[in-house]
Amino acid sequence: MKEEFNLENYLSSGVEKIVKNALKATLSNPKESLFMAKYAIASKQARRIRAKAEEQGEHIPPFLIASITSECNLHCAGCYARANHSCHDQMAEKQLNQKDWQQIFEEAKSLGVGFILLAGGEPLIRTDIIKNAGKIQEILFPIFTNGTMVNKEYIKLFDKYRNLVPILSIEGNENKTDERRGSGVYQQLVNTMEELKENNIIYGTSVTITTQNLEEVTSKEFLDQLYERDCKVVIYVEYVPVDKTSIELAPLDKHREYLKLKLESLREEYETMLFISFPGDEKTSGGCLAAGRGFFHINSQGGVEPCPFSPYSDTNLKEISLREAMKSPLFQRLKENDVLMEEHAGGCVLFEKEELVRDFLTNK
Repeated sequence: MKEEFNLENYLSSGVEKIVKNALKATLSNPKESLFMAKYAIASKQARRIRAKAEEQGEHIPPFLIASITSECNLHCAGCYARANHSCHDQMAEKQLNQKDWQQIFEEAKSLGVGFILLAGGEPLIRTDIIKNAGKIQEILFPIFTNGTMVNKEYIKLFDKYRNLVPILSIEGNENKTDERRGSGVYQQLVNTMEELKENNIIYGTSVTITTQNLEEVTSKEFLDQLYERDCKVVIYVEYVPVDKTSIELAPLDKHREYLKLKLESLREEYETMLFISFPGDEKTSGGCLAAGRGFFHINSQGGVEPCPFSPYSDTNLKEISLREAMKSPLFQRLKENDVLMEEHAGGCVLFEKEELVRDFLTNK
């Protein structure tokens, strides 16, 4: 008889595997290794908190994605956030302030959330929020940044608070990166990597996977360069189309299968590097992990959304607690109607079912 899929065990085991591999990747760095050993204990405690809630019929996702600002200093080609007007040149009105985010992070810790991915816009614009995040050592905060704002102050901050892990966005080699992010950005990233390496600060890279760059960004040439610059984490994120005209860039099942097999060999070849694929094989995880199954997204104004690529919300953290927000009516409808389990052509099931998500939001 086939064992019933247990989402909490699947997610918690995944978190512990990430922590174990991250610890392995930092063995040559005493300060980082000490932090990861302490964090491993905190991660197990967070799992116990989530498991207890699960027994009482309450599911707490181990991850959150928090866009702490909508402001960005770059204009990247094909930027989803700018296309849906959640990213701007200047800070938008009514965004959550430092105190609001501090309260969210503290409550997340009490609920057993172990990872909060800080995003934007460009999150390094909000130094005040990042400093507060660093003080909550029980949570790991990967910071998804374009890497152009890492200065001496941030180097000191990352050295002091090892739970802040810069994740630099890169599209491949120089041509592909500058083509999307702007002339000279690749060299800025290289300079940032060298400075992080020099200061023994663990960092990673985020690579947007498309049908056009998949082979390049999984090649030995590309990864050897990251390895030599002491990059410890590579996160492959599947491209989600800005609109219907760029759907051909979104990975299909054959591309996911290629990446899955490639990752198996890469993990053996680069033992001191951690490779993560997002969203990865949704069939393995019993469907899409958005809308609170595995994570959800908090936008810069406090709106609670299924994920960054499904920017629809009926709940705001200015009005209710994080725990209450997890029971968002929109999240519940998406789960009850099995939308997260549906097959999709590529990229993101919620992007493909955008009209249905809108319908759930407007026709309550």
